[in-house]
Amino acid sequence: MELDMETMAASIGVSVPVLRFLLCFVMTIPVSFLWRPVPGRLAKHVYSAFTGALLSYLSFGFSSNLHFLVPMLLGYAAMVLYRPKCGIITFFLGFGYLIGCHVYYMSGDAWKQGGIDATGALMVLTLKVISCAINYNDGLLKEEGLREAQKKYRLIKLPSLIEYFGYCLCCGSHFAGPVYEMKDYLDWTEGKGMWARSDKGPSPSPYGATLRALAQAALAMALYLYLIPHYPLSRFTEPVYQEWGFWKKWSYQYMAGFSMRWKYYFIWSISEAAIIISGLGFSGWTESSPPKPKWDRAKIVDILGFELAKSSVLLPHVWNIQVSTWLRHYVYERLITKGKKPGFFQLLATQTVSAVWHGLYPGYIIFFVQSALMIAGSRVIFRWEQAVPTNMALAKKAVAFANFAYTIFVLNYSCVGFMVLSMHETLASYGGVYYAGTILPMALILLGYIIPAKPARSKARKEQ
Repeated sequence: MELDMETMAASIGVSVPVLRFLLCFVMTIPVSFLWRPVPGRLAKHVYSAFTGALLSYLSFGFSSNLHFLVPMLLGYAAMVLYRPKCGIITFFLGFGYLIGCHVYYMSGDAWKQGGIDATGALMVLTLKVISCAINYNDGLLKEEGLREAQKKYRLIKLPSLIEYFGYCLCCGSHFAGPVYEMKDYLDWTEGKGMWARSDKGPSPSPYGATLRALAQAALAMALYLYLIPHYPLSRFTEPVYQEWGFWKKWSYQYMAGFSMRWKYYFIWSISEAAIIISGLGFSGWTESSPPKPKWDRAKIVDILGFELAKSSVLLPHVWNIQVSTWLRHYVYERLITKGKKPGFFQLLATQTVSAVWHGLYPGYIIFFVQSALMIAGSRVIFRWEQAVPTNMALAKKAVAFANFAYTIFVLNYSCVGFMVLSMHETLASYGGVYYAGTILPMALILLGYIIPAKPARSKARKEQ
């Protein structure tokens, strides 16, 4: 069997551990499907926890489940022992343990070299544990003054240990996401809320949406395997790269990022398929006649929305969607002082948390600081666009196109740091294009103060 695994792994150009992970990862689809006929709430929780732990064991070995137990037990203990501060306690303990594992396993280097370990799954688990504790903490607060997300997901009652384990290890999302809320998991398991019997007809069929996700996964893998040999990341430190002109260097940055993204599109498409076929991905019905089921809860990435984003501000809404939502609900919004508007501080703090969550590599830190600058610069262009009077349609379109071009340029410049991780390789790539992707957003932010944009509607009212 090991010999066959080696042959299979060599045929597709991956290591045996990666192949073992991929096989177990694809198994999340039938395992998630088999959750549906499991009778009774308790049995479903046991099934979720057991299958998640089993697939983790088969993928990463016995130690992986021991690693998962640490943040799970720390979070549950915080909820039991000190509810008024359990959210903030779990946040720092969970992130502290994750950072320790990132440093110990140097997971970023392992992933670059074709290895695999349990830290990717631990990243997803950490967010689940933290959100559960924060929502239980919110259960003590009065509804008045809470944001909609807090009202929706707050937990009045402490989940039982088996409910908690089922939520944390549910195999459909355990390896690569999507992240979802404890409240949704409980409603799904108990057939309540969104999953209660509807007068709009029988339970939605997941099969069509699952097949679409699998077709997307197949396309993503095919493109990744075709493109990645042509655009190796090692090229950024080769002498030939430094000999190219500005636009050829940037074109290579674009193609290297474009090629690498298809790996993520493949992984997330498999996750979407698993969540959809389990039923958890269901998010309601369309307003069309007849109504059609929506599966937004399973959606992790909008490929076209990301590749053709009109503004950098839209990128978090179409890339790793559920993690971006988590960051918005549990970091960004909670740093906003009541009665004040969010600013660059909240954006930078959120991107910093995201960088730390990925790992303490210079490339991650640089990329997410770059992302904060990129989004802030894009907001300036958008404000200018809004200031153009509606009767100047051509000028308005020109500014909108400038935002689109800016997003493509700065995004693919910035993402090199995310891919290569090391300081040397990141700076070699950035320096090759004269740090244009850093200077441009900073210049726009400064220009935003020098040339403040007033909405066109205000001008129209003054004229009237």
